[in-house]
Amino acid sequence: MKKIIPMLVAIILILIVGGVYLGPEIREHYSYSKEKADLKEYFGVRGKDDVPVIMDHEMIEEHARLIDEYCYMKAEDIDALLNGRFYIGKADNALIYTTPEDVITAEIGSGKWSSTDGRSGEEKYKIALYEDDTLFICLDYVRRFTDFSSDLYTDPNRLVIATSWENEERTRITRKTAVRVRGGIKSEILCEVNKNAAVRVVEEMDTWSKIQTDDGFSGYVENKRLGDTVEYTPDHVSDVKEQEYTSISKPYMINMAWHLILGKDGNSTLTELIAATDAGEKNGFNTIAPTWFQLCDGEGNIENNASSEYVKEAHAAGLEVWGVVDNFNNENADTASSLATRENRQRLIDHLVEVSLEIGTDGINVDFEQVPVSSGEDFVEFIRELSIPCRKNGLVLSVDNYVPMGALNDHYDRKEQGVVADYCVVMGYDEHYKGSEEAGSVASIDFVDNGIRRTVADVPPEKVIGGMPFYTRVWATKDNSVDSDALSMKKAKEWVEERGVTLTWNDETCQNYGEITDGDGTLRQIWMEDAESISTKIAVMRGYGIAGVAAWQLGFETPDIWDVIRTSLTN
Repeated sequence: MKKIIPMLVAIILILIVGGVYLGPEIREHYSYSKEKADLKEYFGVRGKDDVPVIMDHEMIEEHARLIDEYCYMKAEDIDALLNGRFYIGKADNALIYTTPEDVITAEIGSGKWSSTDGRSGEEKYKIALYEDDTLFICLDYVRRFTDFSSDLYTDPNRLVIATSWENEERTRITRKTAVRVRGGIKSEILCEVNKNAAVRVVEEMDTWSKIQTDDGFSGYVENKRLGDTVEYTPDHVSDVKEQEYTSISKPYMINMAWHLILGKDGNSTLTELIAATDAGEKNGFNTIAPTWFQLCDGEGNIENNASSEYVKEAHAAGLEVWGVVDNFNNENADTASSLATRENRQRLIDHLVEVSLEIGTDGINVDFEQVPVSSGEDFVEFIRELSIPCRKNGLVLSVDNYVPMGALNDHYDRKEQGVVADYCVVMGYDEHYKGSEEAGSVASIDFVDNGIRRTVADVPPEKVIGGMPFYTRVWATKDNSVDSDALSMKKAKEWVEERGVTLTWNDETCQNYGEITDGDGTLRQIWMEDAESISTKIAVMRGYGIAGVAAWQLGFETPDIWDVIRTSLTN
């Protein structure tokens, strides 16, 4: 025992002395770092008025801007992230927002706004303003029309935006703890969260978990600080209700044909043309679209060839009448100028609606072709604004569209059309046209299928009408030179019979194909549109559950076509 006591004393002395020399290193190794992260660097703050944005718990590339103590975002960012319905009227220096019932116009550079329902006001802030060539819109104004919340934090600047109000699972913090940049006690501190705070856990590891806080931080805490899981209901602070764009939907398959009328005398051809159809029969030809209105200048004026007698006759035959307005049948038409200003658009809309109501038509069909990309937003705004009086007066609004071709015609914004208009018509023809560098079908089955498939990706199928041709082209190719002439179904059939051309079904185009070589070496080719090709087209289109079909143009068909269409629409 006497020997053991001195040994214990010696060991204790060694431990004490060792602790003096090793203590700081041990404490440093196992202690928690108190170093704070550079929060401006963490959030990516670029300057005094720059405001990084955390949207639905995710840091995004787009930033906001503090201007006169209000938060603004670029118009293009608001369009992409929050609300795509704000329209910049450059010619009017106006920011326009169109609802299902009204058009609200704000003066860029001021707080003033006015609505077509008679309301007006002036905000404490500038609703929208330019910095160089970039338009910024105040988020306070955006919130008037958009269901989202935003909280601005300082030190450093950051904006937290929420657009989702669904319940979610969160985890409570068991005691006040630091949130760190990375998992590990030596990582820099981002912030501290208090006991009982409910945080989102987005990634779990062995000893650390990644969490997100309501004030925009995303970092790591130790698992031992995580407690019970609770159901969390976000505060829905926005009082903006989803705007309902009601639409007219016919309780039958649309079977429409365009009627080419150039001048008032063209109205007299109705009797003869519908005599050969199945107009008014069950599931037969039920909608006619006369080309009555031609844009005729750059101020929104139209040449009007409408006829009330025509409407009465069509109605008596069981046909609805959707008057067509186009931009290509008058050489003085200036589409870009007519759509560029609110005044010009309203003049055009007033003319169309006034005449339509006066003569008793059932709808308006918009056929604006080759709209410049630079006028795309103007065109879409025109459709929005036209939809208001159509909706109020029970007029069907349909819009004609090319087969989707990416950047060539995406500016027609079929998705927005599918919201504000009643029907979107796909003009599934002119795959090959006069001027094409090679001969080919006017409407091969792949062309038709792609047109419908790409359209229903943006537009509800019950709002889509598939357009098809009552014509074809005879092609002439010689010495690498290609030309063609458009023929009606009737004329094409006569051409084949007169020349003794043998037709063979082509599985690739789903059309009867024929060719003949003239004595001078000219190769003449035809891809026929007939009962067989039309039946195949309708079968493909109906596979997408669309609302019906339309044909260009009335009078070009052979008599058997109407029975084929009616049968194809009912089977």
